[in-house]
Amino acid sequence: MRRLMARMGLEAICKRPGASRPHPQHPVCPYLLRKLVIDRPDQVWCADITFVPVRNGFLYLVASMDWATRKVLTWRLSNTMHADFCVDALNEAIAKHGPPDIMNTDQGGQFTGSAWITTLTEAGVRISMDRRGRYLDNIFIERLWRSLKQAAIYLEEINDGFQARRVIKSWMTYYNTKRPHSALDRCPPDQAYRTGLEEQKAA
Repeated sequence: MRRLMARMGLEAICKRPGASRPHPQHPVCPYLLRKLVIDRPDQVWCADITFVPVRNGFLYLVASMDWATRKVLTWRLSNTMHADFCVDALNEAIAKHGPPDIMNTDQGGQFTGSAWITTLTEAGVRISMDRRGRYLDNIFIERLWRSLKQAAIYLEEINDGFQARRVIKSWMTYYNTKRPHSALDRCPPDQAYRTGLEEQKAA
């Protein structure tokens, strides 16, 4: 099947193995979102890494998302799996929006390493991690990857990082500012995020 898909120029719409690998010596935090009612901006953020195919290989994309409103807070591209690009995206999100109450990720080495953990701990953020093999624990950002790839990345051949950045930036802007979301009363994430913050201030 894989050889046939390759000859046809097709690629499976799923995360490639190894996009975020556990580190055997890193500690793992418990999953904190089970039965938690998440109904306001900055209560819970989530982050994840996926691959972006380019002509001569792959780039890696990390994004931070607000759980309640689905707003993409920050994203970064990298040609390596080093944790720096994840921590840079996290620091940018905290600088722009202030820290959330909880950050949820999978158990990938970038998210269990000392740089990521220290950044969150120093900001007073509680750390939550998906249970092993439970991709549904971080379902909203998994859906983000699926939509991004189906609607943008897989529709054209991307030659390099510059083109990948342009394609992703254009789609992320559309997603945040214009794409209606059924779970948000057909509002785009930016609008839902702003409305949620205004409601908190007025309460």
